[in-house]
Amino acid sequence: MAPHPFPFMPQPYILLAEDDLTIGEMMRLTLEESGYAVRSVRDGAETLAAVEERAPVLLFLDLLMPKKDGYAVLESLRESGHAFPVVVLSNLSDDRSRQRCTALGAASYFVKSNMDEEALLDLVKEYARRA
Repeated sequence: MAPHPFPFMPQPYILLAEDDLTIGEMMRLTLEESGYAVRSVRDGAETLAAVEERAPVLLFLDLLMPKKDGYAVLESLRESGHAFPVVVLSNLSDDRSRQRCTALGAASYFVKSNMDEEALLDLVKEYARRA
């Protein structure tokens, strides 16, 4: 892992909700190597429990997960008043899915097939600056 640029400051904490092990591991390693603290969870129920334990600076949220899907997680987060940004990760590239996520409070919608390390880190940097 790359050293944190300001060791006296805590690392920005990112919650990664992704049930695909390969994608989740790639994202986790990329983020950790760039100096972020990352917690990975694999279903919607785990996601909500993790948020209650510690609110992240940013949540990456897969839509199609077991137990509770991403839509249900977005609804729960909105109802509970959490204010951190949520970036939806999905293989669904249709406008209806995007619009539904935006209506539920997602800050961004990212199609997984368009994801590479540079795009991922650009998104994180954008939201971490705002935190």
